[in-house]
Amino acid sequence: MSRVIRDVVSDAIANHLNDPRIEAFVSVTRTEISADLRVANVYLSLFGGSEAVQNRTFDAIMHAKRRIQTLVAEQLQVRFSPVLNIHRDDKFKKALETMKLIEDVAKEFKDKDSVDPGQE
Repeated sequence: MSRVIRDVVSDAIANHLNDPRIEAFVSVTRTEISADLRVANVYLSLFGGSEAVQNRTFDAIMHAKRRIQTLVAEQLQVRFSPVLNIHRDDKFKKALETMKLIEDVAKEFKDKDSVDPGQE
């Protein structure tokens, strides 16, 4: 069920929302469903553009939450569709930033080691 919700939300954002504020690339990173199947937490990562563009994109998705909820209910075809709680997931972005810092430090050490010891 979690996978289906993730796929439907992803498809809804990519193909069913015509909001011009959605400019950033949106990835549904994970979904967590409560034990009673009444609540689904959906986590989105936003990439591309400035922080302002990403904020506008997230606001547009939150504005379309009812539409996304309807599409999920249609696909699941169960008695009760879980209520969607949509969250920003910055873990992936933070991981990329950390990897960039590590690459920068590694490059700095490599450049330092390539300098001729007699010139220091």
